[in-house]
Amino acid sequence: ELKRGVLLQLLGGVHKRTREGMRLRGDINVCIVGDPSTSKSQLLKYVAGFLPRAVFTSGKASSAAGLTASVVRDDETGEFTIEAGALMLADHGVCCIDEFDKMDLKDQVAIHEAMEQQTISIAKAGIHATLNARTAILAAANPVGGRYDRRLTLRQNVAMSPPIMSRFDLFFVVLDDANDTTDYNTARHIVAVHQLRDNAVAPPFSPATLRRYIRYARTICPVLAEDAARLLWESYRNLRQDDVGAGKNAYRITVRQLESLIRLSEALARAHCAEVVTTRHVREAVRLLRRSIVHVEMDDVDVYEDDEEEVVAAEASAEISSIEPSSTEPRKVSVRREDFDRVRSMLVLRLSESADAEGVRHADLVDWYLAQREEAMQTEDDFVNEQRLVKTVLKYLVSVEGCLIALRNTEPGENSDEPMQITDDDEPRGP
Repeated sequence: ELKRGVLLQLLGGVHKRTREGMRLRGDINVCIVGDPSTSKSQLLKYVAGFLPRAVFTSGKASSAAGLTASVVRDDETGEFTIEAGALMLADHGVCCIDEFDKMDLKDQVAIHEAMEQQTISIAKAGIHATLNARTAILAAANPVGGRYDRRLTLRQNVAMSPPIMSRFDLFFVVLDDANDTTDYNTARHIVAVHQLRDNAVAPPFSPATLRRYIRYARTICPVLAEDAARLLWESYRNLRQDDVGAGKNAYRITVRQLESLIRLSEALARAHCAEVVTTRHVREAVRLLRRSIVHVEMDDVDVYEDDEEEVVAAEASAEISSIEPSSTEPRKVSVRREDFDRVRSMLVLRLSESADAEGVRHADLVDWYLAQREEAMQTEDDFVNEQRLVKTVLKYLVSVEGCLIALRNTEPGENSDEPMQITDDDEPRGP
């Protein structure tokens, strides 16, 4: 989710100008809140080195003048001149600010105008000027007390003022939880980097290819379709209704979040090189916003079960007993966040290690997971619960998150009733 948000920030939305000359921001601001040692600074460093026009700075070592602009006297002529700050130098690029929570309050206030209006106004030493700062801000901050407390809301975990928080389009919370699979993969990757250097990583695309892709995608100016606009209205209304009655420390949904939805939808359309923003893009934007802002306290995952085998069995039993079959509407089930993250990381690891370009069969993937969890299952009920859990998570990853793709065999003589699962990083060979 974090990398997807950074990609959308690099693509950005469409800059607009009204008849009155008012400019509407198209850049997407992202803030990363996470525990120590979660690679926040590494991500900012990579973005700063990846883009041709990006500036990296630290919030603790930066002042308001250093971020915006300052007026200094020229030594030779004695006249006052304007020196550009980090936000001006990153015009039409990205400004990466590390340790954002360590900034003084007066320095945070100084970038209010630059984050929303994307201008910097100066009235010093007889100089009155309005300068452009059309930049996207990628900030990283540590939680209050060093560790993120899930029992508290986002505003209680970060030392930021409400105006600053409302100017960020996306918040991502990165937690350092103890997980056997994640810890093993992280340790293996770090050791491989120290051992093999550049040979430890084999990305499918080179940085030059990604730059060309982003440069081309930013030339596309997608427009909102009528059904997508209607879905935006309804989504914003639902977000506002969900926010009613929240405590004073909760994140308040404002009109800026509606504009964030529009920018995210346009960025998603650019990512797919589409000329029109569809309802699919809007739904994904709403999901990202809900995941990053509204439910940052990592609530349980709500999924809907509509198992076809259970439906068929219910209908058969109803025919035998001459009773009307029960409703086949999907049933809402809550999965604990810890269990969901554990199952997802194990499934993605298995798929990434698979040597078969066609993917892994659904039944084989379920059997592999159950074999890995054999020691944790003591009774038959534990086996049934684990089997239902992995099937539910698989269905959620395919239908909701979209990080897995389900294919069906089309070869004659093959069993076409059992889908295969492959990661979206691979190129699917099925329909």
